[in-house]
Amino acid sequence: MADSRLGSLVIDDTGGDGQAIVMLHGLGGTSNTFEPLMSELETCRVVRPDLPGAGRSALRPGINSVAGLARSVTNALSAIGVSRAIIVAHSMGTLLAQHMALSAPHRIDGLLLFGALTEPADAARHALQARARSAMHDGMGDIATTVAAGALSSTTQADNPAAFAFVRESLMRQQPVGYAAHCNILASSKAYPCNKIKVPVHLVTGSEDKVAPRAMAEQLNTELPFSRLEILSGVGHWPVLEAPVACRRALRDALDVFSNPDVIERK
Repeated sequence: MADSRLGSLVIDDTGGDGQAIVMLHGLGGTSNTFEPLMSELETCRVVRPDLPGAGRSALRPGINSVAGLARSVTNALSAIGVSRAIIVAHSMGTLLAQHMALSAPHRIDGLLLFGALTEPADAARHALQARARSAMHDGMGDIATTVAAGALSSTTQADNPAAFAFVRESLMRQQPVGYAAHCNILASSKAYPCNKIKVPVHLVTGSEDKVAPRAMAEQLNTELPFSRLEILSGVGHWPVLEAPVACRRALRDALDVFSNPDVIERK
């Protein structure tokens, strides 16, 4: 696997001629969010960017919306020769995936969305804006502990302290200016017309997800023309880390469906 840099964007790219899989992390995440899934993708070309302002990628001037983040990914894919792909996304990354499926459906073979989001409620918007101010003023320390505790299920925190440590460390390593920008981007995001997404979608959400609760996933599943919803019991907002075995199975199932579109029926 090679790290490539396209301007300020850093991408992990396994290369090869297999099915292209593009992985889009969420707020506070990086390309490492999806590491537990990589053993299922040895024959695929897996492209994992650190989004602008996250992880190793610097924030780009003028990127202040979900659409702007999505364009940066689409432009990078064109630059490295990826014309079609399956998108695997988490949290805020699922909004980028929805944007890409609507703006360039000819480039998308399917969406596997973990902890999928719609637009935030007003209280969540205000909380995100306050978190952005806190990141810029006080840094990431308190945010990392608070967000990790709120995002992971009680079962995960009790039985899998390594997952808590991973999420906290992922947040601790974020650039405050980039994290704040992402908080504000998410706070200003709007719901997409999911009924117009024509590609197959596999939704996976945790039963204890407080960030993207079950009701949100059920709403998306109702609106999407070609979708399936899977609820993971005892799991919070970071299912790939909290339930890696179940998520690898969900990935296998999704890849099977995406490779056989004739079996998918419109609702």
